[in-house]
Amino acid sequence: MDLSYAQHLEDYHLSQVFGNQSNGFYIDVGAGHPVADNVSCWFYLRGWRGIAVEPQQELVDLYKHVRPRDVAARCVLGRSPGEAEFHAVERLHGFSTTVTEFADRAANFGAGYRTYKVPMETLASLCARHDVTTIDFLKVDVEGAEGEVLAGNDWKRWRPRVVLCEALAPGSMAENWTAWEPELLAHGYEFVLYEGLNRFYVAKENADLLARFPREKAEWLVVPHLGHTNRAPFREDHPDHVFSKELAGAFFARLPTLDAATRLALVLHGEKGDLTAPPSAEDRARAVARVFPSAKFADASRGLDRLDASTLREFYVKLVDSDAFRVMTGRLSMSWDGGQILD
Repeated sequence: MDLSYAQHLEDYHLSQVFGNQSNGFYIDVGAGHPVADNVSCWFYLRGWRGIAVEPQQELVDLYKHVRPRDVAARCVLGRSPGEAEFHAVERLHGFSTTVTEFADRAANFGAGYRTYKVPMETLASLCARHDVTTIDFLKVDVEGAEGEVLAGNDWKRWRPRVVLCEALAPGSMAENWTAWEPELLAHGYEFVLYEGLNRFYVAKENADLLARFPREKAEWLVVPHLGHTNRAPFREDHPDHVFSKELAGAFFARLPTLDAATRLALVLHGEKGDLTAPPSAEDRARAVARVFPSAKFADASRGLDRLDASTLREFYVKLVDSDAFRVMTGRLSMSWDGGQILD
């Protein structure tokens, strides 16, 4: 393995068992982002495929663009089908959970959350619906509800060769596996590794995997970790650093020629206001400040907060269509397409 994508080297530990296997199938429950802190991404790059179970729509939508071979299922898994309240934590999507107590702890990190209903099915019904046969590994990271996911499987019909579950409670990091481990062991699984965050189990009928599975956690720096490298344009140790700089240049050079819908979508990224409501004076001032935050050059945006609009979205449409915005895109692009000598 040349690069780990997972939060705690989970993919590295699995690679010691499956590293020579060029294709396989996984079920990634609580999959999160298709790349960042993702346990199955390294295997996808090797030709594997699987089901990514994730209730947050904006993350589910990314899979069809980044990992199109995977099935992205927008739901939560539990011991019975139905509907569940899901608490989506702002910014820290990895803390999002069905357990209110754990969502409340996100306040310790300065993050709030919003609650909405999501479909819930069982692991067994998910496997049946997608005609699953062999499961090489099942990963479960659902912020405190791991036992509920495991309780919804038919362990006689669907037997993942390896199961790994997050074993610490969110926020407090207290051990939480005692509630669900006995049932897993009773279904014929053998505990093989605890690496400080996850516990790994192997189905006893897989003697070859039991023989190969590491019993000690790997040293943290055994392989480079994507999480260390942060944002590509600013970190030379990021694997995509060189191309990211070229890409940024290409984006800025093309910025003035982007169609209106694309420009609007870029400007609205991160906007939390109600786009269908009439814009208040505060909304207008905030919207202008998002695009033209520098008071030193306030002349460029003078009068934009008085644009006539019946909704906040319409205000943004007119803001993006203003002379000030168009010239701003030219200022951003000029160093890449303005014919200047920069050296």
